[in-house]
Amino acid sequence: MSSRIFQSVIIQMKDATKRSIGVIDPEGSVVASSNLSLVGTDLKPVQIIAQEGSDLVSKGDGKSFKPLFSPTGNEYYVFAEGEDELARTLCIMASIAINEAGVYFEENNDKRAFIKNIIVENILPGDIYIRAKELRFPIDVTRGVIVIRHGLTTDTSVVELLSEMFTDRQLEFVFSVSDRDTVLVKEMNTPGFTSLRDIAGKIEERIDDVLGLKPIIGIGTPATHLRELADRYKEALISIDVGKVFDVNKSIISYENLGIGRLIYQLPKTLCDIFLSEVFKRNPIESLDQETLFTIDKFFENNLNVSETSRKLFVHRNTLVYRLEKIKKITGLDLREFDHAIVFRVALMVKKYLVSQESKN
Repeated sequence: MSSRIFQSVIIQMKDATKRSIGVIDPEGSVVASSNLSLVGTDLKPVQIIAQEGSDLVSKGDGKSFKPLFSPTGNEYYVFAEGEDELARTLCIMASIAINEAGVYFEENNDKRAFIKNIIVENILPGDIYIRAKELRFPIDVTRGVIVIRHGLTTDTSVVELLSEMFTDRQLEFVFSVSDRDTVLVKEMNTPGFTSLRDIAGKIEERIDDVLGLKPIIGIGTPATHLRELADRYKEALISIDVGKVFDVNKSIISYENLGIGRLIYQLPKTLCDIFLSEVFKRNPIESLDQETLFTIDKFFENNLNVSETSRKLFVHRNTLVYRLEKIKKITGLDLREFDHAIVFRVALMVKKYLVSQESKN
């Protein structure tokens, strides 16, 4: 923790008391004090304080002392003039104020927190440049954004696991953005970098092996500038949402490969309803039973090939032709014609989208 933080807090508390207060380092040297003449001098009771424990306010040589919290141990100590209850109270108040100021300072100087604030749009666009300069953070480097949706609610094991996989704190940033979503932001122009999809595959395999979870992973398009990270994060989220509707069998979905599903996802519900009513003028799509819909799916999977589809369905070719004629009679669309097949395919996707939206409400 910076001595600048110590001195800032101590100076603000100076007007509240006439007592001398300050901070000493592990060697017993005063690094901040309301009495500037004490800065740089030594206070010997440090060794006694360390033996007494971190939760106690120690007394000695006309002063009271309290250790400050540190992730690596109790290294710094607050002191206040006097050994009475007021001195004890001043020590406690000063330690709380300094610890909170330290947390705020670390958060505002942590690159991971900076990246997270950009992702969740918790920082003004103009401030991005200022903070990047303060942190000496490169602005126009290509970075990838991957969102891992894991289904856990309060468990932090996914973040811990990914932090073990991606250990470069200058190039790779892992953090949670919600109860179920974890984000990885990684620089792409690095030695040995393969692709975001390969990285997603390794993440999926690792989470499955260690935690026994089947995550859904969304990949945004590469960001070439810091200000693009928020949009790339949204793309990764859209990839997951669209994938749940149109590619339910896929666990890794890239925004670049969403195809027509991405367009449908952005359509307003009223426009989708109008489209379906225009396509299915004779009868609504609900008039098709499950067996017929299954036949249609297989027909599309086999590229409108009657012979191959009948073989996969284990039915005679004439039986499949009869079913296609039945579909034509109900809907007015002949799936053996390419233009009709395209319209029908899009209509099925639009219907899936509407059903998924209704289930959210």
